[in-house]
Amino acid sequence: MKSKIVRFLGVATAAALLAQPAIALANPVTVVVNGSQMQFDQPPIEQAGRVFVPLRGVFERLGATVVYSNGLINATGNGRSISLHIGSTQATVNGQTQYLDVAPFEVGARTLVPLRFVAQALGAAVSWDQASSTVTINGSGNGSGGAAPAQNNLSFALTAKRPTGNVQTAYPAIHAAFSEPVNRNTLRVAIDGRDVTANVYANPNGFDVTPPFALSSGTHHVRVTGTTQAGASFATGWAFNSGAATSQNYIRALQPQAGGVVPSSFALTGRTLPGSQVHIVATGQASAMGGLLQVGTGTFQTDTTADGNGVFRANISINAVNGGSVRVLIQSTAPGGASIERSFNYST
Repeated sequence: MKSKIVRFLGVATAAALLAQPAIALANPVTVVVNGSQMQFDQPPIEQAGRVFVPLRGVFERLGATVVYSNGLINATGNGRSISLHIGSTQATVNGQTQYLDVAPFEVGARTLVPLRFVAQALGAAVSWDQASSTVTINGSGNGSGGAAPAQNNLSFALTAKRPTGNVQTAYPAIHAAFSEPVNRNTLRVAIDGRDVTANVYANPNGFDVTPPFALSSGTHHVRVTGTTQAGASFATGWAFNSGAATSQNYIRALQPQAGGVVPSSFALTGRTLPGSQVHIVATGQASAMGGLLQVGTGTFQTDTTADGNGVFRANISINAVNGGSVRVLIQSTAPGGASIERSFNYST
């Protein structure tokens, strides 16, 4: 008798779970992306009036790269960056917080994400046919509800790229200029598939970055995506080779010490590898767009060369207000190519 009751309760519990409206298994949902019907190993699910699909399928079909770790979903593509969290209705698109009606969730070994939100965040236009339960996605749209879609800019190019060819260091100084002004808030830079945007400093005409990790010997790829100020998207890059690393560069003995208080004009000194070219950027309006240091009008920049003992000095002058802050970025590149990049904050 007891076993029958247990079996009954188990069946009743399962029936109750299946009856929950959280995941509605109604008519099968068809997803069409750029004219092609998608196939999923986990069928789309309708939940609270929203269609959810396995995260990689649509992201990758729309040209995005996905990184998933411990419930955090990061995707970059089409000059856009998206972050979602399992179980959270808060998301980030290009550094701006947005909110979902329903949070991403897991079904077995699959992570499901809201289809419309993902597609529109990647710049696609989405439509829904209730009669056929079909979602149609046009990847060339911008999801803005009627605004003209941003077109890929085939004329955009990177110029003055470095390094190219071979470089004998694990920490090269990476630089490129843009053939036309870009929207810095959309700029994303990756090295060998790893996003290094947080280490980039840029202006509308170019960017600089030193890898925050050592590059092994071999071929490396720099990927640059974003949109121009005219609204056209771009995705381009280049490759170079690195060999055995020369001496690793360093920045030491900085004065004033990081975290200290400085006036609007002050002398900055430090030590690095002898003969290094030292580029210094200082701004009282440091932007936090994904860590990107926005170099623009009013930003102080200067170059100097370390002497035979590695000592460098620069006189910095910047518009600063009492009680504010100044961010200083130093990039030092040794004669052998070994580069290092460090960012420091001061109070004013």
